[in-house]
Amino acid sequence: MKKQIGKYVDGFVLVVPKNKISDYKKMAELGKKAWMKHGALDYMECMIDDSKPEHVTLPFHKMIQAKPNETVWFSYIVFKSRAHRDQVNKKVMSDPAMNDPMYNEKSMPMDMKRFAYGGFQVVVSG
Repeated sequence: MKKQIGKYVDGFVLVVPKNKISDYKKMAELGKKAWMKHGALDYMECMIDDSKPEHVTLPFHKMIQAKPNETVWFSYIVFKSRAHRDQVNKKVMSDPAMNDPMYNEKSMPMDMKRFAYGGFQVVVSG
């Protein structure tokens, strides 16, 4: 069966304190279940492994001003289209699972002031 290729991606860059990685993973698992349940094509949570690549003028950890006790995450959710993203996100936001206290902004295991998000149209795909 051929994997369906998405045409739209929601992307996120954020920092998580090292002592809250476990909490973030739990929250990410809840998020993955909700987005996949409501139709997302793929859901990825990626913790930085190579924070100082050669020949890069602004690596992620500097861009997001990560402190030594923080990890940088790049996360994304794949959709068929922007309209599909809007439909899925609407369903996710009304899902009772999203009422978990973990999703309260005050208890989020990351710094929401350094949380970057955007919706991206896929231009080149492999």
